[in-house]
Amino acid sequence: MKVVLVAIHLAPSPQAVPLANASLKAYLATDEELAHTVTVELCDFFVTDDLDAVVAAILAGSPVAVGFSLYLWNRQMVCTLVERLQRRQPELPIFAGGPEATADPERLLRSAPFSFLILGEGEVPFLEAMARLARGESPQGGIGTAFLAAGVFTVRPLRPVALLDTIPSPLLSGALEVSRYRGLLWQLARGCDFHCDYCYDFKGEQGVRRFSLERVDAELDLLARSAVQQVFVLDSTFNVEPRRAKAILKMIRRRAPHVHFHFEVRAELIDREMANLFAEISCSLQIGLQSADPAVLKRVRRHFDSAAFAGKVALLNNSGAIFGFDLIYGLPGDSPAQFRKSLDFALGLCPNHLDIFPLAVLPGTALAARAVAEGLVARTEPPYTLISSAGYSAQEMARAAQLGNASDIFYSRGKAVAWFGSVVRALKIAPAVFLEAFGDWLQRNVGGELTEGRFTDEEVWRFQRDFLAFSCKGRKAGLLPAILDLVDYNYHYCAALLAAPPPLPTDRELARTDLLDRRVALAPSARLAHFSYDIADLLDAGDLEVRDFVECFSPTGSWAVIYPRAGEVWTETLVEAHYRYLESLDGSIRAGEATILLKLTYEEGAAFLEFALAEGIVVLCPDD
Repeated sequence: MKVVLVAIHLAPSPQAVPLANASLKAYLATDEELAHTVTVELCDFFVTDDLDAVVAAILAGSPVAVGFSLYLWNRQMVCTLVERLQRRQPELPIFAGGPEATADPERLLRSAPFSFLILGEGEVPFLEAMARLARGESPQGGIGTAFLAAGVFTVRPLRPVALLDTIPSPLLSGALEVSRYRGLLWQLARGCDFHCDYCYDFKGEQGVRRFSLERVDAELDLLARSAVQQVFVLDSTFNVEPRRAKAILKMIRRRAPHVHFHFEVRAELIDREMANLFAEISCSLQIGLQSADPAVLKRVRRHFDSAAFAGKVALLNNSGAIFGFDLIYGLPGDSPAQFRKSLDFALGLCPNHLDIFPLAVLPGTALAARAVAEGLVARTEPPYTLISSAGYSAQEMARAAQLGNASDIFYSRGKAVAWFGSVVRALKIAPAVFLEAFGDWLQRNVGGELTEGRFTDEEVWRFQRDFLAFSCKGRKAGLLPAILDLVDYNYHYCAALLAAPPPLPTDRELARTDLLDRRVALAPSARLAHFSYDIADLLDAGDLEVRDFVECFSPTGSWAVIYPRAGEVWTETLVEAHYRYLESLDGSIRAGEATILLKLTYEEGAAFLEFALAEGIVVLCPDD
């Protein structure tokens, strides 16, 4: 008896992992009888896949039941698939679980021919439904499910499992084949200690249940030994128990320093030790700021102290940890002016990135229950985003979306954290006003759908340079060369940081090779750059303001190569002759010919080439 569990992901990514379905599969295997009777097959698809092909793939193994993980992004596609499956096999039981099924069960059951829905935690209801099916009974009607009986909506509630370790690990059990995925979702807890009105909290169940540190340790050992490069930690407030969080971070530091982890944290729970621990591993933190207005946040049951928040974030900045903020526009009591103030506050704290969203009035939330009283007009289908409110007209929502996209492109995708504050201070403009102007400029000059995913890194860099040139007309023109030096250096630095350096030759290989008789090329990871100012002065200036820098230094020009080596990014200043020499090494001619063309001496060319090869700045091309 085969059961197919289907996951439909938004797009190929390190997060496209069927963890929920694998958890169901692992739990069913704890029942010895069912484990021999029921075969669970996990199928992965994407929202862009052809529907007929998906239906054919699901039915190919002749399943006796089909289940879907249902989320906001795949609800429409799943409902269409259910209708097509039912037309092909009317007697086939089809069920779903996940946030959409749990939050909006009656409307979902009346909109698509599901046999039943699993509400909340799915392991126990799934096992019972499969046991019913194995006995030849209808799977409909078990605990933890919702269904229509003669058109009447019926719910059979189930309390969550109290001791999470009784649920087998989908990783350790092998239910999830770790080797198949680029990244992993790693669930450390279920539930949330905070109950924000815009988030869904099923049927009033409160509190957090956590997997034991023993289980965490065993799963981490598996992750460390796998080829997984990124792990997304599923714990809505990872650091709510500081002692536990620190223990896990120390485990990661010791066991998996080569893996990058993504955490959701609360800023107010960070202390100096925790900030340093985050900085000592490869990770990024996401902090839910949402708004910088305490009155706005209070209306959705959140507390905010701007000074305390800024102090905690300063610990992260001082440690060198990588972090970003979430911002929501359209919350009750919010307005376009307040959203701009929140954006200014957030950018003033130098996050590495910002994720900006419109308010989504999710079914089943406290906010949805009082949406009419709050004057919230939202879409009734996914993604349930706000259309208008007392504080926002539809046009103002569109304007806020443009500002959010401008921030995504210029600041987050443009990796502008290192210089953005200095530049807007030099231009004497508020961050939100600057980004709003960039959004208008981009709409005029590029047009179309202005989302960061549309553009390459180089295109974003060009946009930054062109818009800054536009912004520095007139009396600010004298600032432009220094500003562009900052932008260009940061762009090349980030590109080098993400690039893989070439393997370095040994001293013996260098000694026995006539370098000038070989064709040589600039390494793909190395970046050549020309600057208006001496780049060494710019880097040494540190926090010196742009206007002060321009007054202290003259634009004498400089040349540099920026490249990765031994896990770091190096900047080597060059004389122009050496810059031109590297520029000419494209693999088409022998290094000695380039030396002659650029009028370098044999000794100078050979010595510089040996240095560049030893540093990984250039690479030898294969012999003809």
